[in-house]
Order: sequence, then C-alpha cells, then structure tokens
Amino acid sequence: MVAAGNDYDVIVVGAGIAGLTSAAYTAKAGYTTLLCEKSEKAGGLVGSFSRQGFTFDAGIRAFENSGIVFPMLAQLGIELEFVNNPVVIGIEDAQMTLTGVESLAAYAAMLSAKFPENQAEITVIIDEIRKVTGYMEVLYGIENPLFMDLTMDKDYLFKTLLPWLLKYQVNIRKAQKLSEPIEDYLRRFTKNQALIDVIIQHFFEKMPTFFALSYFGLYSDYSYPIGGTGRLVTALSDFIAAHQGELALSTEISQIDLKTQRVTTRDGRRFGYRELIWCGDMKTLYNAVDFGEQGEPDQQVREQQQKIRENRGGDSILTLYLGVKLAPAYFARRCGPHCFYTPSKAGLSAIQSEPWQAVLADPVRSAAEKQTALKAWVREYLALTTYEISCPALRDPALAPAGKTGVIVSTLMDYRLVKAIAEAGWYPAFKTLCEEQMMAVLENSVFPGLISQVEQRFSSTPLTIERLTGNLGGAITGWAFRVEATAGKLPAVNQFRKIAKTIETPLPHISQTGQWTFSPSGLPVSILTGKLAADGVIKRLEKMGRAGQSGADSGGRR
Repeated sequence: MVAAGNDYDVIVVGAGIAGLTSAAYTAKAGYTTLLCEKSEKAGGLVGSFSRQGFTFDAGIRAFENSGIVFPMLAQLGIELEFVNNPVVIGIEDAQMTLTGVESLAAYAAMLSAKFPENQAEITVIIDEIRKVTGYMEVLYGIENPLFMDLTMDKDYLFKTLLPWLLKYQVNIRKAQKLSEPIEDYLRRFTKNQALIDVIIQHFFEKMPTFFALSYFGLYSDYSYPIGGTGRLVTALSDFIAAHQGELALSTEISQIDLKTQRVTTRDGRRFGYRELIWCGDMKTLYNAVDFGEQGEPDQQVREQQQKIRENRGGDSILTLYLGVKLAPAYFARRCGPHCFYTPSKAGLSAIQSEPWQAVLADPVRSAAEKQTALKAWVREYLALTTYEISCPALRDPALAPAGKTGVIVSTLMDYRLVKAIAEAGWYPAFKTLCEEQMMAVLENSVFPGLISQVEQRFSSTPLTIERLTGNLGGAITGWAFRVEATAGKLPAVNQFRKIAKTIETPLPHISQTGQWTFSPSGLPVSILTGKLAADGVIKRLEKMGRAGQSGADSGGRR
C-alpha cells in the first residue's frame, strides 16, 4: 500500500537493531514504513567502522544467537556468512576457552590454581553455574517459535515446540527464583571477595544471579559475521529498502501529536502515522509527546513518567581502539578473537583509593584536589578491572592490513563519573589518562611489547555512547538493575515470561521495543521485541483495514 504525501502506515523511531527488525517486518507485510534515525548511521549499538585500513566494531563484539538471530535471518531470507566466535576467559597468566558446559571443569581448574585455599567453594560455585546453564539449554535450546511458520512445519510444532513448552514453564520459574544480585548470591558460598570479584566483575552492577551465571553457557553460542558486526545493519537496511520501506537518517523526532497522529522532526518536517513503534530512549519518548487539548497525561502515563524519573540507564563502557603493528598470530596466542581478561586476581575490591562517589560529594576539597583523587582512583580501577578484548581480524583477516591487528578493549565505566569529569573541564585529559593506563596495564600483563607497536589509538566513553545513540546515561544494558525490580519499580518489563508486555505503552497507537532488563539481553531481545511490536502493529492494521487513514481518523486507544 502506498502512503499519500507524508502519511505512512507505520513510523518506526530509532534504527537500532530493534527498529530495523520492526521496520523489516512491517515493510515485508506490505505496509508503508518510515524508519527515522537521529544519527547519521543506522545500527545503534551494533555497527562497524573503518579507520586507516582497520575495521572496528563500534558496539557489540559478537552475536549471541539464543535461538533468535539465525531464525530471524532465515525467515526474512537474509543470507550472511558467520564464523564461530570462541570466548576466552583469562586471569593474569592463565586462560581457557568456554566451549560449553564441559569446559566449566577447565574454568574451575583455573580458578583453583589462582585461589587454592578456596577449591571446595569453587566446586560448589561451578555446580551452581552448571545448574543455571542447564536452564539456559532449555530456555534457548530451540529456534524461537516467533520466527517459525507453525502452520507449515508440523514436525517442529509437535516434536519440538510442544515438548519444549512443558520444560520451559518449569525452568523459567526455577530461573526467576535466582533474582538476587550475583555478588550477594556468591557470598553464600565464599567469603573471599577477590574470588567473587574475578568471577563477576565483567557483569553489570546488581545483575540478577540467573542473568549473570547464564553467560557461561551463552558464551559458547556466539558467532561473528564476516565483514564485521555492521553487516547485520547493512543487510536489514537493504531488506527494508527492497520492500519499499524508507530509512530517514539524521531525522530526529522532537514531537508526537497523539490527537492527529503526526510526528514532527527537529528540523520541522511532519509525518503522519497509523501506528508508531518507538525504538529509542524511553525518556525521550515521553518528552516528545504532545497531549493536546487535555494538556495533562492520564494516570498511567504519569506513573510511567515517574518510574523513568526515579530510575537511570544501566551500565556503560569505556572503549580503547588500537591499530597495532603486530600480526594476528600474536593475539591468537594471548587472547584469541574474543576474551574477557582480568590482569590481577586481587579484584576491584582491592582498590585503596577513596571511592569516586565520596570524592565528588566532598564539599571541602578544591577542584584540583578532587581531580588528583579521581585520577588516582581511575588508575587503580583500570589496573584491577576486567577487560573485554576483541580482535576482528582473528575472525576475518580482511578486517586489518596484512601483518597488523585492530584491537578493541572495553571495560565497564560509570556514566556519572565521566559526566562529572566532563563538567569539571578535564574530559580530554581523562580520556588520555585512560588510554595510557589501559595500554600500560596490557603491556605489563597479557600483551608485552604492545605500546611500541601501536600506530593509532582513540577511545570512546559513556558520553560518546549517549551522544551517538541517545541512550539515557550512555546505557548499553537498558535500565539499571535494582533489587526492587520484581516489585514493578522499573519502567520496563524485567521478567522474560512476560516479554510480550514489554512492547506495550499507555500511549494510543504507540508501541515500544528494546526496553529490557533481563537475560538474554542485548541483540536477541532487541530482535525479539522488534518482531513482537511489528506483529502487534500488523495485526491491528489488518483489523483497521489497509484503506484506513493516517492521522486522527484512525484514532482510539489500542
């Protein structure tokens, strides 16, 4: 169906993976679709870029299938070439590769070698990881039915899906009982805080136990697309265009008129919609809504706005990008293509400096004294934190010049700290400090001789992520985890068995995607919620009839 003028059946706001998925399915169904993206590039936290011959991944380092990614591509008829993405875990001078539940014995042996006095406790902890991994094998062990044509594939329906549903109901309840923050949970089994740190410090703050321990199973489910992670973005964008959808880059939506069902861009353009799918920052959505003559939002909307005000975006990261005059074989021996590396078994609890929160809150210290104290804390943090290290050329040699390697090194970093540093006026100096300290830590541990071989370096911070994606607080994990999450305090659904509700909003004809705080997180849930939103919109449009009008004529709450 062709829209008249600037009217569309569906407007999707935000061209991250959730938005690309929604737009792909609504366009495929034949509905006129406009996908608006405020940035100059689509992809959000998924994408690749090139600099001086090196290709780097800007966000996610590899794709976790979880029974979602590959079935989605197959259903859309998109062909991408993938290679296996083994994940290495390293501590100081030791490392092992996670290949599934059988490799947990090697992980236990590595931990025991580093903490010989805690071998019995490690055995119990590994048993807990095995238990959660077993839940994962049930929950994500089949191709997600949302991406299957159940009317055509009777064998899948009766031999796979129905037996799985019975197991799913049992295992999802077991898993969701493990909602306690992972650090608190592990304290049941060991008092050695350094051991706890080494196990968990690449997880997000207050991550629920099930979410955290599930990663030891999910790591073996990672794949990498030939050409870089941006290949998925390109493929989905091309699919939308091929089905007569439109992708409008550098198009920021600043206002949504609920009565007339029209959006206005920052530069004054207006577009009408029958259904709108919001795939961007939730705070931005509610700031953009024009409630018309009533002037004030209703009770449901006010409650949602209050939840948004009371919460903050989840964890963010600091990333160092290096172009190195060392062959991929050098890094293959030391970290593999994708590694989580902890340079010291002392763990982050060994930081001796005063916590950065206390430094910033001190009303007595001068700005110079605060800067000195914060620099000391940052140096210690970067010496003890866990790093995610990715070498794209170890999956695809074409992603770096011959004999050289692009290296991506990330660590968790609190947005509030970086924001305060920027407001104090020493953000460039902070970035330089972080780059130099990270290189020094790696030089003195896993990558001897690194610094002299670096021919280019640059970095991104939580502020970079916020600027490029619009995510509140530079978040890469949705909303910050809270102990009270199960009491409904978060503005997003956080229970996987209720994931169908995550697309709902109290706003008429507006769905949302990508708003999550649960496992498997990231890419799979972005795709899953994108598909759920598209399916809901398609169903409503079919009821309205394809000849329905954009704007107020199609009104009424969902």
